[in-house]
Amino acid sequence: MKMKLELMKVSAAAIALAAAMSGSWAAGPEDLGKSLTPSGAEMSGNSDATIPVWTGAEPPRAGWIYGKNRKTYWPHSDDKPLFIIDASNVGKYADHLTVGEIELLKTKKGYTMPVYSTHRDCGIPDFVAKNTVLNAQGRGKIGADGWSLEDAALPGIPFPFPKTGIEAIWNWLAKYQGVGNEEARAVSYLSAPPGSGRDGLAYVSSDVFFYPNAQKGTSSPKDNGGVQIASHYNALEPASQLGFASNQTYYYNKDNESYAYFPGQRRVRRQPSYGYDAPIIGFENQYPVDDQQVFYGNPDRYNWKLVGKKELYVSYNNFLAWDSTGDYKQNLGPDYVKPSGRRYELHRVWVLEATVKDGVRHSAPKRTVYLDEDSWMTVAGEDYDAKGNLWRVHEASPTPAYELGACVAGTYVFNDLISGRYVWDQIWSGQGTKDTRFFTDRSQDPRLSLDWFSPENLRAISER
Repeated sequence: MKMKLELMKVSAAAIALAAAMSGSWAAGPEDLGKSLTPSGAEMSGNSDATIPVWTGAEPPRAGWIYGKNRKTYWPHSDDKPLFIIDASNVGKYADHLTVGEIELLKTKKGYTMPVYSTHRDCGIPDFVAKNTVLNAQGRGKIGADGWSLEDAALPGIPFPFPKTGIEAIWNWLAKYQGVGNEEARAVSYLSAPPGSGRDGLAYVSSDVFFYPNAQKGTSSPKDNGGVQIASHYNALEPASQLGFASNQTYYYNKDNESYAYFPGQRRVRRQPSYGYDAPIIGFENQYPVDDQQVFYGNPDRYNWKLVGKKELYVSYNNFLAWDSTGDYKQNLGPDYVKPSGRRYELHRVWVLEATVKDGVRHSAPKRTVYLDEDSWMTVAGEDYDAKGNLWRVHEASPTPAYELGACVAGTYVFNDLISGRYVWDQIWSGQGTKDTRFFTDRSQDPRLSLDWFSPENLRAISER
């Protein structure tokens, strides 16, 4: 099961060569919307047409409104797998698989990857595209500290033609996903330890997210108090966590802030070290804070290397976790999410390698992050432990949010190869779950205000 870091390097030269051959590295602002998509991706398909030409964000089938099943109204909901990758044919497809995918296929008994036709559904609204042009003209800047986002026209892609790894990872962290969203009843699942005889643990919560710089217009990272995202988590299940709530605020140039309300104490406490590799409360030390969506958090502890671009089979358009008529429990396996709950397509992705800086620590001193070229969203990743062994294998699924005209971070899974457990997060499928509501303007919900995410308000709303 263990895999050394050297395996990551086998194809590094080939990846770099492929990236060097890509015209996007030599592109300019005038190419956006022409030979390149408004986000900076190659508009053309690949040579054998397994990746199609990008034609823009695809609308849902006629008749969709919020509350109706997103999966049913997706134009490609009737797709069937083109083929299945498993342990018997992994070598045939290895050039288009991540290190982690290969390991899962080889070591997890019965693990398969259903591969579907590729649909390049991810776009951005016109106002985001206009700001991206400004960034391509030089507005986007990394701070003198080498990691913070000093300036950019937001909402927009800060670096549509990234030259460094830190620029590329900020394209994901600053990604437009609307001005906010509400997850009225979201599910996260942690599998049981192998051989324990226990059931897995399901966590249900109501969550609110606010992206203050995503309002239509043009803002900068210095506006809105430098806040990148503010989030609120309210535990509903299991009963042992009922009443627990927390607020987190991430910034463009400093450490995040976290506050938690503990119902037994009826007080709010600051959590000064609740970031990076600190375990998320309630997940039995299995889920690090910055492992959400492959990587989410301050990028300052790593040196980020932009390796290049590659065509890979990655999780994409996984409406299976957004199917309000389905039941996620049917997709739970003892060792991994069943293939009925997963979906893969061939896409061009940027490959980033992150290595922990001298003088700081992280439980995963080496990690690989794969970013979708169309959306700049994470699609896959690998974490390595201090001995250089492959530890966690991640996959995340960009999924269209029809009301935004853009893709958002959909369902997310990681498999821990050491503990043998897995986490499946961002599920809106099954009895009692509700669809996520995405907002395009602050006026659509009174909670879309920084004051609402203050520690004072956390106590007020938790004690009602």
